[in-house]
Amino acid sequence: MSDTFIEFIKTFFMLFFELLALFIVVSFIVSLIQQVISEERIKKFLSRPNKAVNYVLGTLFGAMTPFCSCSTIPILAGLLNAKVPFGPAMSFLIASPLMNPVIVFMLWVLLGWEITVAYLFILTIFSILVGVIFSKLNLSETYKGVTVKGDGFFSNKQGSKIKQALNDAWAFLYPMLPYLFIGVFIGAFIYGFIPTEFITTYASGDGIFSVLIASVIGIPMYIRPETMLPIAEALVSKGMALGTVIALVIGGAGASIPEVALLSKLFKKKFLIAFISAVLLVAVATGLIINIIF
Repeated sequence: MSDTFIEFIKTFFMLFFELLALFIVVSFIVSLIQQVISEERIKKFLSRPNKAVNYVLGTLFGAMTPFCSCSTIPILAGLLNAKVPFGPAMSFLIASPLMNPVIVFMLWVLLGWEITVAYLFILTIFSILVGVIFSKLNLSETYKGVTVKGDGFFSNKQGSKIKQALNDAWAFLYPMLPYLFIGVFIGAFIYGFIPTEFITTYASGDGIFSVLIASVIGIPMYIRPETMLPIAEALVSKGMALGTVIALVIGGAGASIPEVALLSKLFKKKFLIAFISAVLLVAVATGLIINIIF
């Protein structure tokens, strides 16, 4: 028992400080990039004549925006109020919480580059498709034309770019620390104390029913990726189907209760139903595809 506890402690500290360093470095780099990409530039790029390119750009900019709905939704409102095409704005909305640099790099470190590349490719396709479908369904008519106050991510900042990036890295890290701590703690606990046989017997399903249940559970749980990804890596190492875990992450990060609550201020109920349905479909499809590939 003492050996198991020592291994738990070693795993916890190794994983925690590894992810902590990763989070700081990635946040610093992202801040430098986002000092160049202003909200006005996003509006300009997404309003280009080439509609097909706009969907790709919407997905790309979504992947480069801040890490939670408190920033994504106000930016979305600004884009729509500036008459940015609705479809590319929807691609932005889908990509932003699911493809941000923190998720990408944590997936890379914890689950490997092959899974990360597959995840990015699948989510890119789905982000573009959702934007196109939402545009064809004329869901732009459900927009109420209001604004939502954000956290000032694109507001003017003082000092050098390096100093701003350091300040942003800390600003991103500080509220994430409790979630990172919880996720690493649970992950290390699973590593050390949960028998592999238990996971493979009760939580290793890779069929459509298991993936669907994981996707639905993710939404009310609102498991932040910073918390879930260390747990996901532990569950996968114990034999849980990778796609099922990914579906849980997408469900929680893509249509969390706080995000849906903010969207309800911007859109009518018809849009909310379509949005939640789209995220669930993306979660299930991505989970099944990853289970088939890996």
